[in-house]
Amino acid sequence: MRVLIWHVHGGYTDAFVRGAHDYLLPVNARRDAWGGGLHGRDWPAAREVSVELLHDTDIDVVVLQRPQEIALVERLTGRRPGRDLPAIYLEHNTPKPHPTDTRHPISERDDITLVHVTHFNRLFWDNGIAPTRVVEHGVPDPGSLYTGELARSAVVVNEPVRRGRITGTDLLPRFAEIAPVDVFGMGADGLAELPGVSPAGDLPPARLHTELARRRLYLHPLRWTSLGLALLEAMHLGMPVVGLATTEAPRAVPPEAGLFSNDLDELARGIRALMNDPALAAERGRQARRHVLAHHGLERFLRTWDAVLADAVRGARPAASLHLGERSSR
Repeated sequence: MRVLIWHVHGGYTDAFVRGAHDYLLPVNARRDAWGGGLHGRDWPAAREVSVELLHDTDIDVVVLQRPQEIALVERLTGRRPGRDLPAIYLEHNTPKPHPTDTRHPISERDDITLVHVTHFNRLFWDNGIAPTRVVEHGVPDPGSLYTGELARSAVVVNEPVRRGRITGTDLLPRFAEIAPVDVFGMGADGLAELPGVSPAGDLPPARLHTELARRRLYLHPLRWTSLGLALLEAMHLGMPVVGLATTEAPRAVPPEAGLFSNDLDELARGIRALMNDPALAAERGRQARRHVLAHHGLERFLRTWDAVLADAVRGARPAASLHLGERSSR
């Protein structure tokens, strides 16, 4: 089928467009956030479509990711998402500003399926009357590259200085007392002022995977995130993982793959044990890779999306949201 989607989340889109459909990515003259097209990516199943041509383009379903896209799709195509055009809203994030009382932007719509990327997100968002489903993350397998030769922790996060406590940036110096921490991603330069913490750059995927795999373990200190794709990629690499037992992380990481806890002293002991025992770290990494291939592999991800897209096109509705259509009074 022909699927209209904007390139909003690079890592997620990279997995999504590997399916068996024709993926249409809008492009405008400015190549801005509303018409960036492929952003230079080599995605054989995806093609750019000029926004001027969308009105006359055959589209089977649109996958929305930002509230503004609802009106934008109607303006560009002449079809109303959810009414004249089958539509899905893909929500990547945890609710903000309030963890339990934040209404989703489409909470009043019962004609657009709301897809969450984790069960935690589905539970915590106020979904209202929107029909909901969960499609858990899947990532392309970068291969088992782990060497763990460097007794250092690796973190992947964008804008850790700006996002602060959300990404657990305040915890990094404490973990760095045990072993140096290398932080990969955008906007990490300001971390150089923290003792034991080193910005490691925003690297292209292939190089990032190689560099991550050289570190002894992957550290996931984020307090409020859906479930970082980088965590799943690290597990695919064969890295042991240590982090906070928040949001969806406890479901995604089994105990034999590393250690997830909200006890900072326990985490410190776990990091120290892995740093001092490379063989233990390697075994934890093997367990991490075995688990993530079974639960977050690309084939399962695409197969689930095939079912969600097919249901949307034929008008099938998933079960009502966790609120069963009831709205709290505020």
